[in-house]
Amino acid sequence: MNLPGYQTLALESRDERVLVVTLNRPQVLNALNTQMGKDKLDLWTRLAAEPGALRCVVLTGSGTRAFCAGADLKERDGMAEHVWRAQHEIFERAFIALMELPLPVIAAVNGHAFGGGLEIALACDFIYAAKGARLALSETRLGLMPGGAGTQNLPRAAGERRAKELIFTAQAFDAQQGYEWGIVNRVCDDALQEALSVAQKISGNAPLAVRQAKRSVHYGLQMDLRTGYRFEIEAYNQLVGTEDRKEGVRAFNEKRKPRFSGQ
Repeated sequence: MNLPGYQTLALESRDERVLVVTLNRPQVLNALNTQMGKDKLDLWTRLAAEPGALRCVVLTGSGTRAFCAGADLKERDGMAEHVWRAQHEIFERAFIALMELPLPVIAAVNGHAFGGGLEIALACDFIYAAKGARLALSETRLGLMPGGAGTQNLPRAAGERRAKELIFTAQAFDAQQGYEWGIVNRVCDDALQEALSVAQKISGNAPLAVRQAKRSVHYGLQMDLRTGYRFEIEAYNQLVGTEDRKEGVRAFNEKRKPRFSGQ
């Protein structure tokens, strides 16, 4: 896959099926600035349009201290209102592009994730967090509120009452608490290696099936149960005629590992 170089993101293909994307501003704890917003929007848009052989993405942060410390407040210091709004429009589009990316995305939260940093992780499909990581939606301390879908994704993960408590108080919590509350899937000694291991398992499954399943969960949760189920069946039926479905059944009956082609 031919992807451009980015100023604020480091890309590494572990093989043609798994891509590691690293938020790469370690000097400011990978804080989200305008350029990073543009870079992420461009990357997610490209991967949605032309995933090629890629089957899974792992998103992490540079260094060991932070996944992402949130928005770059030094860049925002003294920023005019119209510039702030224009910047946030870029961020909004990047969040939506991430949430709607057909490929599975695992957040490997290698360190602290605050404000927009936690919102980036919440926009991924699930989160593996390092034991020492602390997380927070801290915006109300700054006279703001979450603006990267935090008020939507956190309640869906932790429930309405827990989300209100965390957002209203802006209190930080550790990875273990995040696990107990349903925000974090796994607490790890090495979040990146754990995420890569699971990414390899995902990439071994039928890519069209995984993408349809992701689409069904993502959009189905926005519907009532019966409508969501109808959406699921429409997604299911799209797979019946695929070569991967035929290969999966053949491989099962022949007692061998399937060779999925994404067709």
